[in-house]
Amino acid sequence: MTSNLFKCFLQLSPRSRFHVIPNQRLLSTVPPPSTTRSSYRYLRTIALGGSLALTAYTLGAIYPHPYIAFIAPRPAPGPPRDPDSPESIAYTAALEQSLQTLPLLTSLRSQPDAHEWYETRPYVDYPEQFRVNNLTAGALRGPGKLALPPIIRSRRDESEAIIIVHVGRGMCGHDGIIHGGLLATILDESLARTAITNLPDKIGVTANLSINYRAPTFADQFIVVRIRLVEKAGRKSKVTGKVEDLKGNVLVDAHATFVQPKYAHLLKSKAVQQMMGDPEPSKSTPVLLSEGMPPPAPKA
Repeated sequence: MTSNLFKCFLQLSPRSRFHVIPNQRLLSTVPPPSTTRSSYRYLRTIALGGSLALTAYTLGAIYPHPYIAFIAPRPAPGPPRDPDSPESIAYTAALEQSLQTLPLLTSLRSQPDAHEWYETRPYVDYPEQFRVNNLTAGALRGPGKLALPPIIRSRRDESEAIIIVHVGRGMCGHDGIIHGGLLATILDESLARTAITNLPDKIGVTANLSINYRAPTFADQFIVVRIRLVEKAGRKSKVTGKVEDLKGNVLVDAHATFVQPKYAHLLKSKAVQQMMGDPEPSKSTPVLLSEGMPPPAPKA
């Protein structure tokens, strides 16, 4: 009987048989995970997160996003009281070097039509007795404000001009943002130069000035003012302009009308031209030293 049962067991398929592994203990529960490995993963996650946060903070401090600079501008000292102190002179000299090496200015000077433009600096030859009572050349002059006379590149036919000016941290309304009134002043004077040079007696006043502020203008940067003559008719001229940053983003745009007053002949037109920046005369054109103007053309 026993032998028959053993034969039947041998005839079963391999899948039906019981396989017994010697020296193998059967477990009914899963062993607990290793606490050492869990702690290692936790520490690695903290270290990675801290490294990413430190990197983001460092990059944000070096290259802050404009909106961050708008909400929380960096602290800065006020403008120095004496614009003629050694520190102020050194600051102005370094800023002038930065201006002269701007890629935009270098590009403008090397354009194929560069001979059709001339370059001048307003207020450089302005008499001191007039300068001290002038807003932009006097009260607003100095490091942290309008530290440098602007560079003006104007077409010789006075139809277009490009002005590069530096606006300092001391010219803010909201901290870190240039005051809109200062931008209006810069635009008014920039527009006036092109408009007035197209008037018969080179004397004019602002009749209308309309300004649209497109984006915040951050302090302590070079801005570019582009002016274009729209129309001139008798004692009236119309111009348009815009303020850009060095990347070409439009910050402000404006249009204005200037008129020559009837009493223009009573005003000192030469002083106004010195203030705005006279164009450099051609070397082949003689200049009357007493007037600083070319002699009149001979009568036919």
